[in-house]
Amino acid sequence: MADTAVSYRGTGKRKTSVARVVLVPGAGAIMVNGKAIEEYFPRQTLRAIATAPLQITGTDAAYDVRARIDGGGISGQAGALRHGISRALIGVDENLRTELKRQGFLTRDDRQVERKKAGLKKARKRPQFSKR
Repeated sequence: MADTAVSYRGTGKRKTSVARVVLVPGAGAIMVNGKAIEEYFPRQTLRAIATAPLQITGTDAAYDVRARIDGGGISGQAGALRHGISRALIGVDENLRTELKRQGFLTRDDRQVERKKAGLKKARKRPQFSKR
């Protein structure tokens, strides 16, 4: 690796997804699991969610982002990437913390799907009552 420059790392989590993020000073390229972000997240809304910390802090053209994301679905992965980028940006500049915290990007959203229970149709939905 020709990565002798300073890099900043952050781990983001959302639902069952985990994103390992590395920020490197650069032109603003974002690579997720070896693919461009446009290829990995085809929906614009997911790209907007994932890159929101860079947009808010105005550092979208100052750093290249490399991320490895595992687990969960595409929406959870976008949230995990947002969380990881936010944590890495704090390593860049501690003064960005207040704005990122105000936007809620540093809080790990830990809501997960509740498991299905035996005898129930879903996690909480009961079978229909039959009198006979």
